Amino acid sequence: MTRSPNGASSIYLGKDGHWHGRVTVGVKDDGRPDRRHVMGTRADVTRKVRELEKGRDTGTVRKSGPTWTVEKWLTHWVENIAAPFVRENTISGYRVAVNVHLIPGIGKHRLDRLEPEHLEKLYVRMMANGSAAATAHQAHRTLRTALNEAVKRGHLARNPATLAKAPRLIEHEIEPYSVDEIRLLLKTALDGRNGARWAVALALGLRQGEALGLKWSDVNLDAGSMFVRRGRLRPRWRHGCGGTCGRKYAGHCPKRQPERDETAETKSRAGRRGIGLPAELVELLRAHRVEQDQEREKAAQLWVDGGWMFATPTGGPLNPRTDWDDWKKLLVRAGVRDGRLHDARHTAATVLLLLGVPERAVMGIMGWSHTAMAARYQHVTSAIQRDIASRVGGLIWQVSDGSADDE
Repeated sequence: MTRSPNGASSIYLGKDGHWHGRVTVGVKDDGRPDRRHVMGTRADVTRKVRELEKGRDTGTVRKSGPTWTVEKWLTHWVENIAAPFVRENTISGYRVAVNVHLIPGIGKHRLDRLEPEHLEKLYVRMMANGSAAATAHQAHRTLRTALNEAVKRGHLARNPATLAKAPRLIEHEIEPYSVDEIRLLLKTALDGRNGARWAVALALGLRQGEALGLKWSDVNLDAGSMFVRRGRLRPRWRHGCGGTCGRKYAGHCPKRQPERDETAETKSRAGRRGIGLPAELVELLRAHRVEQDQEREKAAQLWVDGGWMFATPTGGPLNPRTDWDDWKKLLVRAGVRDGRLHDARHTAATVLLLLGVPERAVMGIMGWSHTAMAARYQHVTSAIQRDIASRVGGLIWQVSDGSADDE
């Protein structure tokens, strides 16, 4: 009988009376051949050997070594693979998804035995326990990203999260403010401090973090231009008192210490952008600068000069939560319907599209990375355009009773 070459697969009946199969699928970390062993009936062994050979040839055989559980892998991934390389807000979302939802829900499963059905059942349980579909979807996206890395490193043959059905997200209708509502908001806002903050939101469509992250060095009022470079982060604090202040939350500690930077670079390359300023907005910002100079003189030694365009009465950066509260108060004072702060951004985008600004230019102004964002506004602008057309048609062609005969 001709001897099989080294490394070839083999199937044989052992002295123990069982059928055995051996397949070389690669090389171990120490350089020795990674030769896998299977056992069973002759038919089972033949099938398993063929599966291992197929996996070897397609590069989908799980890497040898200690068996990972889902909990062990997710913990390693979020802290050692993701955390050093992603933005602060991103890793915060990953940690919530991993520690609050994924590990308690599916953490005990062996990584290589995780199935799409396990994930789908988890999402159903999450929503049955009160989680929003968006929360379950966030957990799904986080898991898919973590398992993609496990596949790349050979710890997993395939990613079950790519096969699992994610919860369906309900797309919220875009509800831009009307021109009359915008005028009311601006008129009311300019009667208070930092009123230009809302002019920037409604005219330029900056995200909240982008607007609060603006510094005077980012704007050239003479040239009528602005450059968006960074976004304001939500403050996060730790106790600086050694646990003696008695306050539950570190943010209330008299000696609190920041745990994160005040700002971060924009999330995407598209977010770093230059924007032309309308002449009216330039004048508002000039007036705002004069008001801020007066506040600086009043605050005297209490003023902390960070160069913020929109600052607290002592020069510090605005807290996003305070900014959100101010928006809600502005809506009430102006007598305008309640809406999200993000609706101001929707309003700016809708106005640009209605004015016929090219889609690519709108993407640049808004900081969108994908054309799909502009497509979300098409049904809004089309509806408004049809309404305008019907009004014009009625104005031109409507004939009053008896008016034609009189002429």
